Amino acid sequence: MYDAAIEQLIQHLGKLPGLGPRSARRVVLHLIKRRESLLQPLIRALMEVSEGIQICGQCGNIDTNNPCTICSGPKRDHGTICVVEDVADLWALERTAAYRGLYHVLGGTLSALDGVGPEDLKMPMFLERARDEKVTEVVLALSATVDGQTTAHYIAERLADCDVSVTAIAHGVPVGGELDYLDEGTLSTALRARRPV
Repeated sequence: MYDAAIEQLIQHLGKLPGLGPRSARRVVLHLIKRRESLLQPLIRALMEVSEGIQICGQCGNIDTNNPCTICSGPKRDHGTICVVEDVADLWALERTAAYRGLYHVLGGTLSALDGVGPEDLKMPMFLERARDEKVTEVVLALSATVDGQTTAHYIAERLADCDVSVTAIAHGVPVGGELDYLDEGTLSTALRARRPV
């Protein structure tokens, strides 16, 4: 139906999250139809990111600057560090615009089954950052999985002797969620984390 170059582009796009072969074909066709307004700017943006992408030496974020835009932001609260598993989690929290502190990307969670220990994550670097006298709070924004909670407990134990407050994000009923559709674990967590109205 189409030449090898187009087929190759479809195959590469089909490997992206949320895109399968059919969606990738539609995207490629759309890009080709709008070559000047979409395809060429996309190629330039991909080249720019490919050549300039770096991992922040302070927090582990992905940016074209090192330190990243967040770490070097003058309006950020340098006394608070939010610990996340992955860059995607950092970006999700940033979209809320509700948090103005710094971050630390661990690169995963502790997992005895998978053989992932503290030395396999960016844990030593984080613990060093958290012990800085300017840091007053560490926010644990880790998943509500066994590995996420194990990692949270490990961090809390390691910081117990520091003069830093260790908090965790709340887990429970999502905004717009109906109780009848939630699992028992989510409801139990929500009940335990209840607060005055």
